[in-house]
Amino acid sequence: MASREVLAELLWAEKYRPRTLDEIVNQEEIVSRLKKFVEEKNMPHLLFAGPPGTGKTTAAHCLAHDLYGEEYHRYMLELNASDERGIDVIRSKVKEFARTRVPGEIPFKIVLLDEADNMTADAQQALRRLMEMYTANTRFILIANYPSKIIEPIQSRCAVFRFTPLKKEDVVGRLKWIADQENVEYDINALETIYEISEGDMRRAINILQAAAALGKVTVESVYKVVGLAHPREVREMIKLALDGRFEEARAKLRDLMINYGLSGLDIIKQIHREIFSGEIKLPEEYKVMIADYAGEIQFRLVEGADDEIQLNAFLARLAYVGRKFKV
Repeated sequence: MASREVLAELLWAEKYRPRTLDEIVNQEEIVSRLKKFVEEKNMPHLLFAGPPGTGKTTAAHCLAHDLYGEEYHRYMLELNASDERGIDVIRSKVKEFARTRVPGEIPFKIVLLDEADNMTADAQQALRRLMEMYTANTRFILIANYPSKIIEPIQSRCAVFRFTPLKKEDVVGRLKWIADQENVEYDINALETIYEISEGDMRRAINILQAAAALGKVTVESVYKVVGLAHPREVREMIKLALDGRFEEARAKLRDLMINYGLSGLDIIKQIHREIFSGEIKLPEEYKVMIADYAGEIQFRLVEGADDEIQLNAFLARLAYVGRKFKV
């Protein structure tokens, strides 16, 4: 028991240990550019853009740590989605922090605005003015999943860094390290499945691993169970039944998926779309085009509020029709 507590302490310390730019993986070009700012002890306003879980916030903290040292939190104001970020916060809290000067080797402080694409239009307009007025002693780092939601005047004031999803070997390697440290049993196929589901989002991958480990050994089945998705094998079976013209059996399989896994119509249509192009179902390209086009139409209807079961039954009926007519 004591050893487990020591391990938990070590992992906690590792999680919250200040990072350096050298520890960032899969973003080599970005790291090299940020290192130049550290060498010059100067930098412009920055905009970190890219998918979630790719290291944008971590990179900002690493940059601040390399600039200011272990006490970098004293020189950085961080606001994220849990904070109110309307125009009042920008005019008061951010402005008050930005206007004061910093004694020391680095002549500026950092304001880190996480998920800046969720800021209101008025707040962005106020921020635009602050970035102009206090650029001598404050630098802003904006982090956004969707940079198009940042107004153009702010984008033009920033150097843009575009983060890419993490590579498979990086994600699987890190998951393996975590599982080994925690003495969690796992199948390597399960870790690869986690990567495919997370789509390069390291934060989501670690959360899935932790949830699956709570059920015991981490297997492919347990991974799909904790993320609330049907096993691809069962989705492929439903598609093949429909293409074989066995509509009633395909419909029964659909009901099983919706009831047993508690899936919505949108969840199922996304999995169907993924399986059509996964290579596991052998179809001529012209049929894939036809099916993908109709899947898009069904997805649109579901988003607009149509009944899940009726729309998915219609989709399976179309697959059965295609299968019988063209003898797929």
